This record gives sequence, structure tokens and C-alpha cells, in this order.
Amino acid sequence: MQSFLELVNKRYSVRDFLDKPVEREKIKLCLEAARLAPSACNSQPWKFIVVDDPNLKDKLCDKIFSGQYKTNIFAKKAPVIVVVISEKSTFLAKVGGLLRDTRYYLIDIGIAVEHFILQATELGLGTCWIGWFNENQAKKVLNIPNNKKIDVVIPVGYPAQPIRKKIRKSLEEISTFNNES
Repeated sequence: MQSFLELVNKRYSVRDFLDKPVEREKIKLCLEAARLAPSACNSQPWKFIVVDDPNLKDKLCDKIFSGQYKTNIFAKKAPVIVVVISEKSTFLAKVGGLLRDTRYYLIDIGIAVEHFILQATELGLGTCWIGWFNENQAKKVLNIPNNKKIDVVIPVGYPAQPIRKKIRKSLEEISTFNNES
């Protein structure tokens, strides 16, 4: 069994995928990990749409990764695209967010998506967190109402490339103890 830090070190943004289908059971395990994520006031403000039908997935990718969004067309090689929708937060989470000037639902979605992604990594799958896509086209293709917000798109598949070494700032650059300086 790998340690948590080993798992986190294996996770990277995959931009090249093998032409190999992903088992639905693995996707369900990733969804379960996301479902168990904490959220402000337990509001669970998310919904995950899994697109694994090859024709629908290709149509979705062609629409949402064209024009100014074409830099993310690599996602079309993934056999699965997961679309993450913001759902309504609880009243208490909304009020707290207004008072703190913080969009807790985005933090909550971030935690849930990271749970999904880390579970995928443990299962040998690769993912990439994508926030640059044509949301209006995604709504059209997937029949999502206009009053819903799509925050994240995640391609999921088996990585075609080995794990790369991470380039990160040192602990000293990102942390202090007991005060800011």
C-alpha cells in the first residue's frame, strides 16, 4: 500500500491517453471518493456527468474545445470526460460565503474533484483538471439548463506517458510557522 504522499506525487496533469476504455467500476470508485468529500454546511454542491459514450464524448470535445479553447483538444483522446456542475449550496453556506466574501461552493467542488482525481490516480488512471472550455456548448450538447454552472471538465483515461518529476517551490518558500515572515 502506498502512502498518501506517494499517491500525491504520482498525480499529474495527463495530456496524452492510451486508446483503452476505462472500466465503469473504476469511474464509480472515483465518484464515490468525490461523494465523500467534505463541504460547507454539508451542502454537497456538485453533480458529476460522466460522458463515456464515444460518439457523444467526441461531439462534446469538438464543441467545447474549439476556437479560443482549442489548446485543450488533447482531452478528446481520453475515453471519458467528466463534467462537474455547481449545484445550490445550503442557505447557511451561502450566508457564510457572503459574510466572508468567499465562494464556498467553489472550494467544495475543488475538494470533491481532487478526491475524484486522487482516487483515479490510485487506480492507475490519468486526469487533467480543465477550466478553459466553452461552457455554453457543453450545456447544449449535454442538455444542461442555462441556470446551471459548469466549473470543471475532467478527461479520464490511462496515461500514455510515464510520471514526470514535479517542479514545485520549496517548503521554505510556501510556509512559515506562527507568523507570516
